[in-house]
Amino acid sequence: MTDIPIIDVSDLRSHRPADRQAVADHLGAACRHFGFFYVTGHGIPVGIATGVFGAAHDLFALPHEAKDALSIKRSSHNRGYVGLAAERLDETAAPDQKEAFNIGLELPADDPEALSGKPFRGVNLWPDLPGWRDSVLAYYDACMALQLDIHRGFALDLGLPEEFFADKMDRPIATLRLLHYPAATTTSDADIGAGQHTDYGNLTILATDGVAGLQVRRRDGVWLDAPHLPGAFVCNIGDCLMRWTNEVYVSTPHRVLRPRQERYSVAFFADANPDALIEVLPGCVAPGDAPRYAPILCGDYLTQRLTATYDHLKAGS
Repeated sequence: MTDIPIIDVSDLRSHRPADRQAVADHLGAACRHFGFFYVTGHGIPVGIATGVFGAAHDLFALPHEAKDALSIKRSSHNRGYVGLAAERLDETAAPDQKEAFNIGLELPADDPEALSGKPFRGVNLWPDLPGWRDSVLAYYDACMALQLDIHRGFALDLGLPEEFFADKMDRPIATLRLLHYPAATTTSDADIGAGQHTDYGNLTILATDGVAGLQVRRRDGVWLDAPHLPGAFVCNIGDCLMRWTNEVYVSTPHRVLRPRQERYSVAFFADANPDALIEVLPGCVAPGDAPRYAPILCGDYLTQRLTATYDHLKAGS
């Protein structure tokens, strides 16, 4: 079992307002007190989830040269392959022992924003694997629908119009990240899979393959295992939503320990449109108090955070 709340979100799609509000109340409590929760009743078919894990296995099994040809260094829009030990989420620790592949919002090459070079608006990099693109985009689209459901729940909990986030997340900086953690070679291997960190954006939807590793830091500092629950996703809020809510919702540090057998996971980072203004919501500021954060565009905020991740690694290399 787990101390992390488990929330059935199927009633967010109910026609009855009271049903949707009940789920929103559970989401709000989890975001205020834990920052993490499991989601069931999400409506994503098993076959679509299975397909994206198959795609991850196929991608990371490619020769290094094929993966490097899709390197994130070839994109200025946070898309493509990230090699082993190329990131350090915890700047005080060793580089992360994982490799990753990022897919963003799928845009045609002639999209005006892509042509203009607007940050986070580039084209995706695709491996030459039959059916791979279709499998990944099917999962991406399913997560897009789920994150919109959950954001409606957030809006209801925060006393906002139910569709408050809809026009701020209709062309979002939503990144699907396939992750592979090679197995530790010895029982004394102290390397970390992914260092202690909080996520940068609004909402993370994580699927895991059953191999242990994810840990969440409770408010009292105790690290808790986040076990795999079949059919459920692990969700957490990020720093951007914490900023938006003036710390009514609080993001939670987490990490991935180096697994004893190889581990795959798939994270969907649902962040707002680049031009969405992240401004403290009026209902999240007590009368007479000043907001904790100044307004900032989502694209600018995420650029700052991603740049820091890679600059820390360069400084320590």
